[in-house]
Amino acid sequence: MLRAVLSMATGLGLVLLAHSGHTATIATLKSLKLDVPTSDAMFPAGPGSDAINNNCLACHSADHVLNQPSLSREAWQEVVNKMIAAYKAPISPDDAKAIVDYLVRIKGAS
Repeated sequence: MLRAVLSMATGLGLVLLAHSGHTATIATLKSLKLDVPTSDAMFPAGPGSDAINNNCLACHSADHVLNQPSLSREAWQEVVNKMIAAYKAPISPDDAKAIVDYLVRIKGAS
């Protein structure tokens, strides 16, 4: 019967050691290179652009946000609240309001 299994992940590979007569299994991990598109684009200037550029560009490209569907103020508020609550975005209450106002101005539902 298998009494203990020791797992150790390293940059060189994953080693599983088993006791009581079982054989060891070695799996080699490989590094992959992935080129992710980058963008230096900023949000268009206007009221709230500093808040959205200073907070949202850490995780999202401006192009990604600007290509989202137009939403109501309530929907944009829910999106910003989710970024703060679920993803721990360190956005101050003043910046959150400025971001929502900005998004409503440029991507608000008519």
